[in-house]
Amino acid sequence: MAFEKITVANPIVEMDGDEMTRVIWKLIKDKLILPFLDLNIKYFDLGILNRDATNDRVTVESAEATLRYNVAIKCATITPDEGRVKEFNLKSMWKSPNGTIRNILNGTVFREPILCKNIPRLVSGWTKPICIGRHAYGDQYRATDKIINGPGTLKLIFEGREEEVQLEVFNFTGAGGVALAMYNTDESIRAFAEASMNTAYQKRWPLYLSTKNTILKKYDGRFKDIFQEVYETKWKAKFEAAGIWYEHRLIDDMVAYALKSEGGYVWACKNYDGDVQSDFLAQGFGSLGLMTSVLVCPDGKTIEAEAAHGTVTRHFRVHQKGGETSTNSIASIFAWTRGLAHRAKLDSNLRLLDYTEKLEAACIGTVESGKMTKDLALIIHGSKLTRDHYMNTEEFINAVSEDLRARLTGKSKL
Repeated sequence: MAFEKITVANPIVEMDGDEMTRVIWKLIKDKLILPFLDLNIKYFDLGILNRDATNDRVTVESAEATLRYNVAIKCATITPDEGRVKEFNLKSMWKSPNGTIRNILNGTVFREPILCKNIPRLVSGWTKPICIGRHAYGDQYRATDKIINGPGTLKLIFEGREEEVQLEVFNFTGAGGVALAMYNTDESIRAFAEASMNTAYQKRWPLYLSTKNTILKKYDGRFKDIFQEVYETKWKAKFEAAGIWYEHRLIDDMVAYALKSEGGYVWACKNYDGDVQSDFLAQGFGSLGLMTSVLVCPDGKTIEAEAAHGTVTRHFRVHQKGGETSTNSIASIFAWTRGLAHRAKLDSNLRLLDYTEKLEAACIGTVESGKMTKDLALIIHGSKLTRDHYMNTEEFINAVSEDLRARLTGKSKL
């Protein structure tokens, strides 16, 4: 029986990327998305060469389109360093596309592990997922830093409409050093609090915010105070009715708690903490290739889903030479499923929602049946790994496609 394509009423924004993930992206679209969906895609090529050709305007336009259509699905992209500028002969060392998009959308990045029963965890006590919410605005990522040459006085000056504040930061007396000024806004912190509490409530999981307010009494203290205010005024009654709670913890205490916990909560982190701890969580759960990443905007209806890893340059070099690769596509597939699931919820499209759930189940089911890429097989078999233990890049996507088709047509054995 031929599968009747699912009509998706409203568009999604697609942001294409770089290197091996770009290769995987096309395979996913051709084998797992387009055969099953009648989909209106607003396409933006965020590959490094097109960003260079458009002076990075394409990145801004893709973020603006996301605000218009509410759903974006993004492939991994290169953030150029000096080596990449030379490699691609770029006009400029363009900023991180993720950073640009996050600052325009002013969202919170939520990352969560994809659990497969047969993939061992480094932290064996984590029996439930931990969803980490990273405040994706400001702090070190929008900071101004400076190398100080020689002695002098460093000052922080705020010129307000009604007052000017001058703070003496440090008096350099020796050869110099380094300095940093960073900021955040009440509006962004409030949006971070709302997104974190909404996510925790939807999942019916408790929420923890981690800061170092004992040291940064005013800076981190502001995060603590705004979260508490938002919780008390908008969420406390809902949380209590759902049997969950919100709690602030010091970051060092929270890291220790996370290691000994069983999981099953949302962890709200400031920008830098979230950057670091999300990779710590991914590795603890098994693999960066088994992680979802969704940017949730303050309006509650706009999201951008992406893979939580890089462009897999090493595999791409092999691919360019015609060699065989075994690259894990699961995080990229889940970028599509999480984006499309949100589209389904916005549009009340039950067939589309069912499709996304079955595609995720097909990925997990394929791995749990013993079919997987080399990175996952290595976690299981270690030094005893042989070529028989894993599939190549395209073979794995084909196996997921076969499983998905069986689930959609009611012929699944599972």
